[in-house]
Amino acid sequence: MATKTITITRTLNAPVARVWKAWTDPQEVTKWWGPKDFTSPAAKIDLHVGGNYLSCMHGPAGSPFDQDMWSGGIYKEIIPMKKIVATDNFMDKDGNIVSPESMGMPGDWSEEMIVTVTFEDLGNGKTKLTLVHEGHPAEIADDANTGWNQSLDKFEAIL
Repeated sequence: MATKTITITRTLNAPVARVWKAWTDPQEVTKWWGPKDFTSPAAKIDLHVGGNYLSCMHGPAGSPFDQDMWSGGIYKEIIPMKKIVATDNFMDKDGNIVSPESMGMPGDWSEEMIVTVTFEDLGNGKTKLTLVHEGHPAEIADDANTGWNQSLDKFEAIL
């Protein structure tokens, strides 16, 4: 199984407390989660080690993604205002893990992916956000990278 790690770094024009809130508050997440033209009708976050998160994104009308697509995982490490490490899986609306194939996703997937997000206070109201997403099948990693960048464009816009 060939997997690829996606790494994206952004310098954001917002203080770390604002960036942290936008990443960890479910009402904020519904404003930015998902690629361009996707909506996020629901998000649940239980922000503590061992806690779960569950997010829904819905693709544009008439597209192959014109459906609710759920993902989520378990928080493995949390350092407030500095770092979050969590598993990442495809899920159903109840938070049960489902196979990527059942979601119409191509590729040879690892059992779980890992997302690490770091928040670095650069001073002067700026934050460096680094996202590392491990375990994508190599053949779809470029699409996943594009999707993350489009989500982060929306994330940046709400700050």
